[in-house]
Amino acid sequence: MSDDTTTTSIGASTTAAEEEQNTSASVPWVTVMNREIGVKLRDRAFIVSTVLTVLGIIGFTVFIFFMGERTTSYTVAATDPQAVTVVETARDSADENTSIELRSVSPDEARDLLQNDEIDAAVSHGEDSWVLTARSSMDSSLSGMLTDAAKDITAQRNAAEAGTTTEQLAAGSEVQTRTLSDDPDRGVAANVLGFIFAMLFYTAAIIFGMAIANSVLEEKQNRVVEILATAIPVRHILYGKVAGNCLLAYAQIILYGVVGLLGVNLLGQAESIGWILQASGWFIGFFVVGFAAQASIWAVLGSLASRTEDLQSNTGPIMSVLIAALLVGMFAKGVWLTVASYVPLVSSVAMPVRMLTDTVAWWEPWLALGLCALFGLIMFRVGERVYQRAVFQGGQALTWRKALKLER
Repeated sequence: MSDDTTTTSIGASTTAAEEEQNTSASVPWVTVMNREIGVKLRDRAFIVSTVLTVLGIIGFTVFIFFMGERTTSYTVAATDPQAVTVVETARDSADENTSIELRSVSPDEARDLLQNDEIDAAVSHGEDSWVLTARSSMDSSLSGMLTDAAKDITAQRNAAEAGTTTEQLAAGSEVQTRTLSDDPDRGVAANVLGFIFAMLFYTAAIIFGMAIANSVLEEKQNRVVEILATAIPVRHILYGKVAGNCLLAYAQIILYGVVGLLGVNLLGQAESIGWILQASGWFIGFFVVGFAAQASIWAVLGSLASRTEDLQSNTGPIMSVLIAALLVGMFAKGVWLTVASYVPLVSSVAMPVRMLTDTVAWWEPWLALGLCALFGLIMFRVGERVYQRAVFQGGQALTWRKALKLER
């Protein structure tokens, strides 16, 4: 009875092992993909750079919150009762993050306090004007508040002498600002987010793209690829390398996004970032398609090279495209940004950046995404043919045209 049970157990284990082996054999590129991911996750430089980037995102979020919550304090001296009224008016109209301390002193005392840097400014009233005095330079924010307060006090006094009120004098002078778009002006926030999109795409493409190219070149130089090719079809080696590095790049970008959104949520700013979430979602989508579209190109560049020096020289074209995407994301406006949002690879940055500031029809990002995906599919098919021919050719650097002419 025991022997039968043991035999059954061994047979079941053998069957399970065979099934697992058959599954792995049917999709050999999965083995290559797992190897690529494992090597990268054990790479200290990769781990350190990821951790430092996460810490940088957290630090930047905390810094923005700190700058937004920081209270700016001013100490202002008033040398006469009318100046006291001006300072009090400025203090009452200041926002919650600005405080103004009033010190009522004589003109001589105000001068001494300024010389000793004990106050930021002094206010006095002359015969026909107000005088704001600082030691060397006047803070623009403080100067603006005191100037507005002085104008208000003067307008009220002149209106009273004329037997009217400032409201009657200002009647009909209101100015309304409108825009053709219903979207609010996102100003600095949109510019900062556009810069972040551009930098993330550029750095991730360089880091993971060069990782693919260097991995291919190293295996070619060490003739490891020839050993792998005896057990795995050559195209599956390419599939596994592209898939593994794509998954790592996507995971890293998603990690950065989650950390950033958690930081914003913890700081209580989540209610006002709906437009950021939408643009960020599209950026992740474009990043997925855009990086996949170029991944096979990096693999081909590694297979075409025979030395590291060759790799540094033949990556020029793809580097130029990535730099163009970076510059477009940071500086392009108007028609240039619109055109760039439909150019494959560049659109991975241009379209999300455009969505931050412009009104974009619902079909436009889908069209740009489709064009980028089509470009990626074409490059993958061409790259597959080049890779299978060039990866076994050592001794000299090849071009795409020469590689296509080689026999498999």
